Amino acid sequence: MATYRDNTKKINIGGRVIGGGNPIAIQSMTNTRTEDVEATVAQILALEKAGCEIIRSTVPTMEAALAFKEIKKRIHIPLVADIHFDYKLAIAAIENGADKIRINPGNIGSKDRVAEVIKAAKERNIPIRVGVNSGSLEKELVAKYNGVTAEGIVESAIDKVRQIEDLGYDNLVISIKSSDVLMCVRAHELLAGKTPYPLHVGITESGTVTSGNIKSSIGLALILNQGIGDTIRVSLTGDPVEEIKSAKLILRTLGLRKGGIEVVSCPTCGRTRIDLIGLAQKVENLVQDYPLDIKVAVMGCVVNGPGEGKEADLGIAGGIGEGLLMKKGEIIRKVPEAELLDALKAELDSWS
Repeated sequence: MATYRDNTKKINIGGRVIGGGNPIAIQSMTNTRTEDVEATVAQILALEKAGCEIIRSTVPTMEAALAFKEIKKRIHIPLVADIHFDYKLAIAAIENGADKIRINPGNIGSKDRVAEVIKAAKERNIPIRVGVNSGSLEKELVAKYNGVTAEGIVESAIDKVRQIEDLGYDNLVISIKSSDVLMCVRAHELLAGKTPYPLHVGITESGTVTSGNIKSSIGLALILNQGIGDTIRVSLTGDPVEEIKSAKLILRTLGLRKGGIEVVSCPTCGRTRIDLIGLAQKVENLVQDYPLDIKVAVMGCVVNGPGEGKEADLGIAGGIGEGLLMKKGEIIRKVPEAELLDALKAELDSWS
């Protein structure tokens, strides 16, 4: 069945196409000083390895805009410039190789300044992400709707899109974000169908790795499962690599992406006689480097482990001093506890 996602406009971001039913792209944002080329490149390369497909960097200074030229030479994914307030920085970022720019026309300044940015983007056919955040909603709309609401966010976004369309440009992506999960979901439901442009989806200011993952998982699932959303970012206060891990898992859980090893593990109980928590974390880290579309089970005991892990392709179950190695629900052999991880790795190597 066709969804809103299948019928959005296709937008090419530095060779990565989103919209029109293309796979949902995973994004993140660097937290280094963009002016520090070495640190920024190192972080982007780490994000690429984790599975990031589009990366955004802030451009608060002219030095940062100029740094885009060198950064672009050394990375392999599209680079997006995040612009606030200064239209000259937007133009400089475009001139130095940005594959897309993120602006809020409302804080760029006069219509003439917005027009200058659009002109530069049009000359190079660079997409513009029109971003509206609930925290910066215009006072007029706050008054109109008696507070910050989903309706106000959507009206603001549509108004800004029309400003750019009136300037003769439609190479656009829309982003409407709120830290209020249900408000954000409602806003996306209201916006879908009112515009042909692909949507960048995320829960802004969602918090630390723990709280941010919970809020993002709930919000993104409610939105994506309705067929809305063409690219996502899980915004976390922490290492950006964690954002990529979470985004991949959210998409896999919703059946929107294949590939990558899924790790399942039991919650532990009084029968557990091994460091299951530590072992499960080691397994999660281990499987990151394998391009396999399989399920791996990490179970805490040999009593229920074989049964509970039978749906996994591979699995290990701990015992007292030893454990079990399993394949397709069948026990292959007993393994000393200290060698469980190595035994699993050897099996994964044989599958690669």
